[in-house]
Amino acid sequence: MRHRRKVKKLGRTAAHRKAMLRNLVCSLFLLKPKEDKPRRVTTTVPKAKEARRLAERAITLGKRATLHARRQAITLLGRKGVVKTLFDDIAPLYNGRFGGYTRIIRLGKSRLGDGAELCYLELVSEPVEAAARPAEPVAPVVAPAPAPTPEEKGAQGPPGSEAGSTEEPAS
Repeated sequence: MRHRRKVKKLGRTAAHRKAMLRNLVCSLFLLKPKEDKPRRVTTTVPKAKEARRLAERAITLGKRATLHARRQAITLLGRKGVVKTLFDDIAPLYNGRFGGYTRIIRLGKSRLGDGAELCYLELVSEPVEAAARPAEPVAPVVAPAPAPTPEEKGAQGPPGSEAGSTEEPAS
């Protein structure tokens, strides 16, 4: 049984799998985005799903921008140059976003050699305002009237009587 086993093995040993996913994420971060296209790499769907976990974790570390986070990112990715690009160029773009930094776009075609389904793994490039759900209008909050002070209560008298009247009711 696979209880609490979250890692897909992808038909590789642990060291090979770790190196392959690191290289895939580093390639994603090092690619220069073209004019209207985001940073993207072409890979298979299972590899993209596993690499997405690593990329999201690395960008979250990059958003912290501390020395400890930088050292953790170097441990995660293994290349200092990639970590510098991540912390200086990529992570500041996602300061207003809470996760969901990558997207997988299936290409609908398969690789010729083995028939594996291909996809793009790309960094999301839309601004945070467009990605966030529009805020619903909120009714204005009306503050309740302040409670009368004890002096004001004494001046008003008991309820049902008028405090300032001197006239007696006609009988």
